[in-house]
Amino acid sequence: MRTKTFVLFPSLGVGHLNPMVEMAKHLRRRGLAVVVAVIDPPDNDATSADATARLAAANPSIKFRLLPAPASPDAAAHPARRALDTLRLANPVLREFLRSLPDAVDALLLDAFCVDALDVAAELAIPAYFFFPSGASALAALLHLPYYYPDVPSFREMGMELVRLPGLVRLPGVPPLRAVDMLATVQDKESDATKVRLYQFKRMTEAKGVLVNSFDRLEPKALNALAAGVCVPDKPTPRVYCIGPLVDAAAGKNGERHPCLAWLDAQPRQSVVFLCFGSKGAFPAAQLKDIARGLESSGHRFLWAVRSPPEEQNTSPEPDLERLLPAGFLERTKNRGMVVKNWAPQAEVVRHEAAGAFVTHCGWNSTLEAIMSALPMICWPLYAEQAMNKVLMVEEMKVAVALDGDEEGGGLVAVTAEEVEAKVRLVMDTEEGRKLRERLVETRDMALDAITEAGSSEVAFDEFMRDLEKMNSFEDGGGRSC
Repeated sequence: MRTKTFVLFPSLGVGHLNPMVEMAKHLRRRGLAVVVAVIDPPDNDATSADATARLAAANPSIKFRLLPAPASPDAAAHPARRALDTLRLANPVLREFLRSLPDAVDALLLDAFCVDALDVAAELAIPAYFFFPSGASALAALLHLPYYYPDVPSFREMGMELVRLPGLVRLPGVPPLRAVDMLATVQDKESDATKVRLYQFKRMTEAKGVLVNSFDRLEPKALNALAAGVCVPDKPTPRVYCIGPLVDAAAGKNGERHPCLAWLDAQPRQSVVFLCFGSKGAFPAAQLKDIARGLESSGHRFLWAVRSPPEEQNTSPEPDLERLLPAGFLERTKNRGMVVKNWAPQAEVVRHEAAGAFVTHCGWNSTLEAIMSALPMICWPLYAEQAMNKVLMVEEMKVAVALDGDEEGGGLVAVTAEEVEAKVRLVMDTEEGRKLRERLVETRDMALDAITEAGSSEVAFDEFMRDLEKMNSFEDGGGRSC
């Protein structure tokens, strides 16, 4: 029998590439052929190019292809518009690449922002699916947004108000969300960024289905809403397949071990608070000082990945810790804390038995990694759908506590030292923290059950493959274009 071939098409940037590679590894474990097609416009940043090379070297069984494409014609446009334009202009390159492959392409798996590639898939009669690396709750909310937003004020004007529907208590499938919890890019309904996002969310419904990095028992309300068709009221909702959690279980098995792991080896079990905020998690100098003061006052051990402030990223990519942190902080805490510059091996740290709590930006991949390690989380959302994730994690999943502070659309912009100390102590010292840890153990066990041979996520993936087989049989009967 011919090996099926999947082409994965991520959006621009490392944050979109990494989840696609996890999806690619999942497909390879099933014995499927995988090609990751990465758009490489002239204005692409060096970090993305380096990440592609690193991921290709680390995953030799996955083929990576860089596809040169024109840059967005409007360099002054919002980043969301520039990305959409760049991906649309890449359609001819993607079309020729798909036609050039020696084997027929059985499916095109698209990033949620690569909606215009649907046109290429339709032209070549290739079934197109989206891989949605966030949760089903975010998917439910975002698919409904193009239908909801025209009838309400801008989220920026609504502020702390709950996002409600006429006749309904809340957006379908999700806990009550405040307007400030919605994406930063959709806070102003008249902005170009919002128009781009609504266009993308609307077009997602044209796909044959959506593969979601979650599992059924984690988000049952969202999955029920999606299955009932209430998120997309004017057409059938694409079938949703929960195939997660997909996390990097192989991290750290090859290569040199990071020094912070040896430091963790020497710490007591569940004693260390880990702070890590993703590839874009940079704070102003004043906020770094407040975090440091809160950690010091808490009295707990900590491991903290610190980046240079946003305004210094170009001139000082390596943070000057002595200048950025309070005077004497590093010396006073050297026996119970470790600060690393820019990056820590997050997947390995959260799995380490010394880890006791995780202060996180609530990126979905980070959330799943913590769940798989039964590690309580302290939520500090920064951008994208992270504030929405925070609500889900705290209110519905009950696997985290939230930091309070000054907010703007999509995340926190300022948190006091006292608040950092209070939430660290709550998770590490109190009965509430102990119960939180117990719930994490239960949630981890549900996740592990989902990915067993007969688990819900494995069953869902098998259903996806059967549906794809039926679709390809139908397409082959009518003639494929590639």
